[in-house]
Amino acid sequence: MLEEVERWLSTRSWSVTDRPLHQIMAAKRASGSSVSVVLPALNEEETVGEIVSVIRHDLVRQVPLVDEIVVVDSGSTDRTSQVAAAAGARVVHRDTILPRIPAVPGKGEVLWRSLLVTGGDIVCFVDADLKEFSSDFVTGIVGPLLTDPDVDLVKAMYDRPLGTESSALASGRTAGQGGRVTELMARPLLNMHWPQLAGFVQPLGGEYAARRSLLERLPFPVGYGVELGMLVDALHLVGLDALAQVDVGVRKHRHQDGQALGRMAAAIYRTAQLRLARGHLVRPALTQFERVEGRFQPRTYSVDVEERPPMAEIAEYMERKVA
Repeated sequence: MLEEVERWLSTRSWSVTDRPLHQIMAAKRASGSSVSVVLPALNEEETVGEIVSVIRHDLVRQVPLVDEIVVVDSGSTDRTSQVAAAAGARVVHRDTILPRIPAVPGKGEVLWRSLLVTGGDIVCFVDADLKEFSSDFVTGIVGPLLTDPDVDLVKAMYDRPLGTESSALASGRTAGQGGRVTELMARPLLNMHWPQLAGFVQPLGGEYAARRSLLERLPFPVGYGVELGMLVDALHLVGLDALAQVDVGVRKHRHQDGQALGRMAAAIYRTAQLRLARGHLVRPALTQFERVEGRFQPRTYSVDVEERPPMAEIAEYMERKVA
């Protein structure tokens, strides 16, 4: 049993330093592959501009690794779109993509629709709330896809400091306490039901890249379950050897409050449940409690249960490919 567990934990893993940028560029030229970077964004005016600027400076102007940077705005009420456009991204509003199918709220919805407005052979997703962003996040996860034809999906792995842990991280004493939904929900689910994926350090991380040929065959949960669903579905579609992860250092970002994390966990559990049995959730909702004027008041939220079909089943997408 221990040997089997060790085999499952032997996920293909590298460091960002294992593939120098010149090696990645040589592989890109040889393959003729194109790379799209997608940032799903909702009210991220404080961080999205810096991320776009760093990618444009390092990976468009200095070296032509990235062919397009697309920010998909899912209904921001701040200046996210203007800031992203000023930094050099192409900004597309979620509701203008595939209007035949009414859009629903959710990160997975945005990622799914982004396939219709990007053209890269490799699609790289980056969350728009990252702070102190480094272009290593892009080169690290795109590199294996350009240099190894047997790799189809690459997740970033990193430390996730929570609040005041930065000094402890610098000393190497802790791996950080961010990623609470990962530790309390996703990791136990994966270990129990998909132990082949137990070796992924950040299974819910929002920074990952994949071949379009894989993404277009995957269903997309519309909400926070998209990362877990994608990992599980990719495992069954292309196998563990086609999945990999790359250490890119430290990820700093905005943290959610406990109740928001509860809603994320419920969506992730639902995504796992669907993949375990395609059964029925008796109550697709989550009730949480808030103290209002001295009393606890219930607040009930629906759990994301809708999923988008593989993009290869969408007529508009296939027509665009033919054209």
